[in-house]
Amino acid sequence: MATTPQVTGASILFVLYGIAILYFVIKGSRKTKSINDYALGNINFSPIFVGLALAAAMTSAATFVINPGLVANFGISGFLSYGIFFSIGSIVSLIILTKSFRRYGQSVNALSLASWIGSRYKNKKYSLFVAFLSILLITFIVLIMVALTKVIAQALNANEIYVLAIIIAFIFGYMMFGGANSMVYTNAVQAIVMVLVAIILIGSGIQFFEDGLTGFFDRLFAIDPNLVKPTNPDSPLFRDFFEIAVAQIIVGVAVVCQPHIITKSLLLKKEKDVNKFLTTASIVQFLFFLVVVAGLYARLHFPDKMQNGLPLNNDSFIPTYVISMFSGGISALLIGLLVIIGLISAGFSTIEGLIQSLSTTITTDIIKPLFGNKIKNADKYIVINRITIIGLAVITFIIARDQLLHPNLSVAIFAQNGVYAYFSIIFTPIIFGIFIKNVGIKAPLIASITALITYFMVYYGLPALVNAGIADFGYINTYLSGDVRNPAIAAATAIILSVTVGLIIHATVRKNISVDK
Repeated sequence: MATTPQVTGASILFVLYGIAILYFVIKGSRKTKSINDYALGNINFSPIFVGLALAAAMTSAATFVINPGLVANFGISGFLSYGIFFSIGSIVSLIILTKSFRRYGQSVNALSLASWIGSRYKNKKYSLFVAFLSILLITFIVLIMVALTKVIAQALNANEIYVLAIIIAFIFGYMMFGGANSMVYTNAVQAIVMVLVAIILIGSGIQFFEDGLTGFFDRLFAIDPNLVKPTNPDSPLFRDFFEIAVAQIIVGVAVVCQPHIITKSLLLKKEKDVNKFLTTASIVQFLFFLVVVAGLYARLHFPDKMQNGLPLNNDSFIPTYVISMFSGGISALLIGLLVIIGLISAGFSTIEGLIQSLSTTITTDIIKPLFGNKIKNADKYIVINRITIIGLAVITFIIARDQLLHPNLSVAIFAQNGVYAYFSIIFTPIIFGIFIKNVGIKAPLIASITALITYFMVYYGLPALVNAGIADFGYINTYLSGDVRNPAIAAATAIILSVTVGLIIHATVRKNISVDK
């Protein structure tokens, strides 16, 4: 439990943090007059600020809180998966995809990923299909809310459900007004805090290296030999090279295709700013990904995964580690408070982007095309957007509360299942839209449907057959059995099959056109 000075300090800091965010929100809301302003902003932002905002948006509380907990549970294999292979895939993908996406996004004045796809393939129904799929991103919002609740409740010794309700009311409340104009500023400030905290967390386990790297591994080995293996056969997520490296690289490449990430480049007004924006984002992002090493420190600090006689679940590891590690004198207390604010910033920075992009998508790509003929005044869309945010807040509270009370290993599994399904389905249409000229709608649409069926078949259908004894897939049964399954396996399979089917159909269509001519 947090000490009285920690609770007092955290309370003061949370109030000051909230005031600072509200300042930027009020400042940005004065310039937000339409749904376009809310989605893309109307301020000429610095590329460094936008780069910091992107790094913060890509680095959610999953990276700073949830994933390190998985590393604490399963060791080096988790660090390799999330800290190395996933980061390589996502950073390389970010650099490659951003420039091409931005050029086309600007040319069609896209406000969202769904509108970008609709404009690229000149099909409003396809845009509507993608927009409805975007609702899956609520699972990611839930993950961040759970992580924020864990951190704040630990710092204040408060009831988690009450903390959850207050956080949701605050974040969704101010996101009804700020939008992109305020979000870039808040994200940039949060990213700066996160950089400091990332350095602190990465260095917080220096005492475990007294006997060098070998001594560090020996300490982990003494707790559990599987903690130092590059693969962990006892884990549900890091059992072999395909699961740790191949699947995570594929997922890392595809994760950039989330609307709050890939559309960030549309905030830049000048083409010459793109390289500076990407350089900033890539360097800071890689630093953030390395924070998962703190999970190894947390396991050494709590070798039996217990605190005060009570078991630590996955999502409580890092909040408890921070409270325990930084509870000494005044200097330790101040550093601990800074780390707590950094963990909160990691959550706020991503959830702001998710709320902004998801509410924009629902407003402009679902409500407008379905009911636009009944809404004559364009100014009403900003009001509809705010009502949409209220609806998202209610749904988030209901699901997040359930995840706090009834977790299945980690809220990460729940969130990945939704988010991975989403970007598996839209990956091929984005890639084809960026890199293939004269591509029609047939190939990307069938590829999307293939990914949709494949993902849910691999994650739900095949395991049901295996568990019922109806089918036997040999070694693949490893990925399909058990109460906890790895969404990365379903995502990687769906993406590979989707791209393959899309390329075959595109080649067939082109061949038929050539024959007809």
